[in-house]
Formats: sequence, structure tokens, C-alpha cells
Amino acid sequence: MESVATALHRLGELAESRHISKLARAFADAGHELALVGGPVRDAFLGRPVNDFDFTTSALPDEILAIVAPIADAHWDIGREFGTIGARFAGETVEITTYRTDAYDGETRKPVVEFGDSLEGDLVRRDFTVNSMALRLPQLVLVDPAGGMDDLLAKRLTTPAPAEVSFGDDPLRMMRAARFTSQLGFTVDESTRAAMVALADRLPIVSVERMSDELTKLLSTDDPVPGLRLLVETGLADIVLPEVPALKLEVDEHAHHKDVYEHSLTVLTQAIDLEKSRHPGEAPDVVLRLAALLHDIGKPQTRRIEGKNVVTFHHHDVVGAKLAAKRLKHLRFDKDTIASVAKLIELHLRFFGYSEGVWTDSAVRRYVRDAGPLLERLHMLTRADVTTRNVRKADRLSFAYDDLEDRIAAIAEAEGIAAVRPDLDGEQIMALLGLKPGREVGEAYRFLLELRLDEGPLGPDVAEERLRAWWQQRVE
Repeated sequence: MESVATALHRLGELAESRHISKLARAFADAGHELALVGGPVRDAFLGRPVNDFDFTTSALPDEILAIVAPIADAHWDIGREFGTIGARFAGETVEITTYRTDAYDGETRKPVVEFGDSLEGDLVRRDFTVNSMALRLPQLVLVDPAGGMDDLLAKRLTTPAPAEVSFGDDPLRMMRAARFTSQLGFTVDESTRAAMVALADRLPIVSVERMSDELTKLLSTDDPVPGLRLLVETGLADIVLPEVPALKLEVDEHAHHKDVYEHSLTVLTQAIDLEKSRHPGEAPDVVLRLAALLHDIGKPQTRRIEGKNVVTFHHHDVVGAKLAAKRLKHLRFDKDTIASVAKLIELHLRFFGYSEGVWTDSAVRRYVRDAGPLLERLHMLTRADVTTRNVRKADRLSFAYDDLEDRIAAIAEAEGIAAVRPDLDGEQIMALLGLKPGREVGEAYRFLLELRLDEGPLGPDVAEERLRAWWQQRVE
């Protein structure tokens, strides 16, 4: 936490270096107020990087356009009906919004947009006190009508208006509380948390797309676990991602088994650690993180107690893959993300057969073939899935996976199995067998692919000989 003087100085330097001072002078010359608001002000006091620049102003949308058009490199009014004008200055994108005092009908998240007449009135309608601070420009005067500075110092999340009113206005703010819990390391105060529990059933009035976007932002934080716990404990996860709280399987005093919910959160944490160590500085891998969180969601449906109080979850990988695909489709994730997460969950148990016995080269090739472009993610997910406290067992699994990765690398260098393909392509198959495009070409291709997986590269001549023999036997 930086001092007020230090943070204000830092914001002043940023304003000057990023041409924001030019914008502030233009508004002042036109007789209008302008203030930097929300996240940038909060992050400056927290010593975090300041990236996005959001402004609020007394000017109406048409007046904003008149001020920025002569000095901006580009401008757009896609948010004009909500009072927001976008502009770009020397490569820096900013959004400028007229003071607002929105009203809500209580049934939907669509506000009746009403423009306000004061900065203070605009600030108290925002989501949390720590986001309800502003910096008047060009004077560099801090405005904090809701006590955001006190909450910053206490690392506390609370709302500027009564939480029931704030969350009633926009229920998505409850999910934002979970995200800020992870992103900022703050704690939600008790009254705000109680309101989240009481109003959780209001969340469905929010569009699925907004919920999905907020979930993605939460998973993209350095440590999503505190936020996920808050979603589960307040009942919000029952609406957004019900498969996660369902992992809290009923405890059976006779048939002991690993706590699947806690295990899944640990796997997520370990997967993120692996992701950061292998790809430092890169954007968060949401696909890997979703797969880690959801990899065991098939267990509640497949849980059985067999024999001497032994708990089994047969085929939970396959069931979990289907459940994950269904949930992510409902949340409007893109097709590639859905397919990738489902595939990782379906494959996440495959390695454990390797640790129990030596795989043939054919088995290793099939593992690579089935994982395809997801192979590295599968490596990380499988390693992260080891949460046993038995050090000897953990070491054995780690050594086994080291061995598997070494074998994959060796076979890849020798055979090029990164993209396993038959020795002959479709055109060659059709020419050799006198076929036209159709089902039979596909069957021949799959025959050669199975040979490639079982025996490695054969070369065109041997492949042609084997293909002709297979075809002759097939037509006889």
C-alpha cells in the first residue's frame, strides 16, 4: 500500500507521460469537470500496474465528442446511449463517461440510464468502495465519498450503498466480489457477504455471457481459489458452476475417500504453478485452469461403494468430459475452449496406467496422438492431479511422468510423432487403389494410421505393400 502522496505523484506522472494531461486541459478549457475513476486510482494506491484509463465527466456525450475529436488520434461512440465515448491518444485507449445516476426496475439488469450532475453522486453508485474513488484532473485532488481509502487500508470489500441495494441493482457485482477477493487479496466484510448469500438467487437475471466473462476473469487471477471458495460458500456457484459445489460429496465414516472438492482446488493451484513455471510472463491459460477445476466433476454421478467399503468412481473421466462440455456450452464458451477442456478431462487418467506398467512405443504414440495439440496441457494437468500426502507415492508418479516425457521426446526426435500421420496420404491411397473420394478411402487411411501407431514409420514402399495386401484381403 503506497502513501497518498506517493500514489498521487505516480498518477500525476502517468497522466503527463501518457498524454492524459492534454485531455484534462481540454475539458477544463471547455468548462467541464474530468476525473480519473475506479480501478486505476485503486491500483495506484496498491502499487499495482495501472493499465486501463477510465474517466468520468460533467460533459454530456455530444460535448465529450466535441472536446476529444480535435485532439484524439481516433474516437468512437459505440457506448453513446450509456454516456460513454472512446478515444485513442498516442496509442493509449481511454473511455470517458458522463456522470450517471442509473435507476433499475428490480427485474432485469437493464438500467434506465440517467445522467448525473456531480462526481460524488456518480461514485456512490459504483460497485465497491475501493472502486469508488476518483482523481480530479488536472488538479490531482482525491475524491473519496464512500470511504474507499479506509477499506483499502483494511483490505476489505464493501459496497458504497447498502449491499442489498448495490447487489439488487446489478447481481453480477456479487461475482465481482469473488474476483476481487482473488485479484486483490481482500476479504469481503460480513454484512456484504450476508447480502451475497441472501441475494444469490437474483444472479440468473444477469446474462450468461456476463457471468461467463466474470468467471474467466476470476480464473485468470494469480490465485482463483479464494474467489471460488466464496462463490461456493455464498451459493453463487450453485447457479454459475453447480458441478463444483457438487464435489463436496457426502462424508461416509466407513467408506473413506479423498475430499474431491479440496482436491480439485489443489489441482487448480498446482496446475497454475506449473503453467507459470513453464510459460513465465504469458497470459493465463484458462483452458488448463478450467480443466483442472472440472477434471473430477464426473465423480458425484459415478460414485459407488464396493466390497469392503471401497469407494470407486469408474468412468468419471468420460462422464466428467460430457458434463464439462454441457456446462461450458451453457456458459457460452467458444467451441475450441469447450472441446479442449472436455478432451483434457477425458484423457486425464490415461497416464496412471503408465505408472503401473511399462508402455510399449505404440502406447506412447497413441497417447501423443490422442492428446494432439493439447499434449503439453495434458502433461501439466496430469502432474497437477497428484495431491497425495504419501511422499513415496508422489515421487513414484513424478518419476514415472518424467520417464514418459523423456520417451515422448525420444520417439518424437526419431519418428516425428508430434503430428502422427500415415506414411501415405489420401491422394496416394486413391491413386494406388483406384478409388474416388469416399468411405473406403477413410478406412484405408485409418488402417495405415493404426500401422503407424503400432510399428512406427514404415516408409512409402512398405506402406504401399501392406496397404495392397490389406485391400486384397478386404475385397476377396
